[in-house]
Amino acid sequence: MRVFFVTSLMCLPITGHAETISTEIGQSGLKVTEARLAALPNPTNADNFALGGVRFLATLEHALQVRWASGISDSTGMLPFLRVPIGENPNPAAFDPAAIAGLFRDISTQLDAARAPLAKIPPTADFGVEIAFRDIWFDINANATRDIGENMIEVLGPTIMGWQWDNRDPATPAPVVRFDAADAVWLSAYTHLLGGFCDTLLAYDPTTAITKIASAKTAMAALDPSYNGANAEFDIASAVDLIATIADALNQSPDTARLTSAHTHFLAMVADNRSFWDRVERETDNNREWLPNDRQKSALGIELPPGTGKQWLAVLSDAEAVLNGTQLVPYWRIGPAGGVNLGRMFTDPAPIDLVGWIQGWGALPYLEHGPSMSTQNWTTFEAMLSGESMLFSLYLN
Repeated sequence: MRVFFVTSLMCLPITGHAETISTEIGQSGLKVTEARLAALPNPTNADNFALGGVRFLATLEHALQVRWASGISDSTGMLPFLRVPIGENPNPAAFDPAAIAGLFRDISTQLDAARAPLAKIPPTADFGVEIAFRDIWFDINANATRDIGENMIEVLGPTIMGWQWDNRDPATPAPVVRFDAADAVWLSAYTHLLGGFCDTLLAYDPTTAITKIASAKTAMAALDPSYNGANAEFDIASAVDLIATIADALNQSPDTARLTSAHTHFLAMVADNRSFWDRVERETDNNREWLPNDRQKSALGIELPPGTGKQWLAVLSDAEAVLNGTQLVPYWRIGPAGGVNLGRMFTDPAPIDLVGWIQGWGALPYLEHGPSMSTQNWTTFEAMLSGESMLFSLYLN
């Protein structure tokens, strides 16, 4: 899950404290560190950034702990927080269809809590931030001990690097990044991005659909325990179950408040990105940067082509126009004169019947005349990054 390549690394030193947040997490863990930071009577700007970062990390840790306890995973790679491979719990709890919605409800609340101290940091704040990646770990099995397989690099490395993980030089030292005040806005943008995803999923709560499909699967298996629809090449039964779950979850009356909140989150993500890149562009230092401008270097060793920030903002401007309905999403039965108003699907939502959307009657309430979105900015961004556009889009958010 490449998204966590960029969202799981936030922490920083506390003014006047002997050890850094990085080493404190390494020694005490996220839960203890978060409790101490939250109890500070007069937090500095650096403390507020630390609290936001640690709470964000703790959100990922919570997701990993729930997955370990319950055996939840996402083999499709569609759901953030669920697609990072972790060790298998030999004795997971019994499957609960409500667990997915419950987890994303927790995540949504925790993301709001992570964003709250970041909002207290003024635009003129000036502080330095350092993090050694080797210090960060997740207490996956919730035993308050740093066990083998819980280091951040071990947990996220295979997902971040894919096949390249096995070919890496294990002697390569983990990077150390110095964050600055602009990165508070970057992190805020990421909480909005993931918060919008959580609200969208919860608007179409999958619990009833999961219950229905799981119950039917169990009943059919009882009729013939020797057959499950799988073969050596492809588990067709699981694929059909997944499609049926998604279709059934979408074809229900959605929670309008959740979708309105998701819409707000996505627009706030764009606004935070603009603020971030404006601040980064005005930076004159070059000191172990997280996300650099054209005159700086990334501490991660990632080379960003000149103009990356400007081009990414152009891509986000297109996304903003689609969210606001001023640009329409092309639809296969309509030419360039119109398309789908995606914005109204958030502000005036309805059940989504997939067959109806394929044929057109389901899409009809959202079809309008108007300019269709252009893919030119994304095409330019993709060409600029030589085929790594999806990875970089998660890094940039």
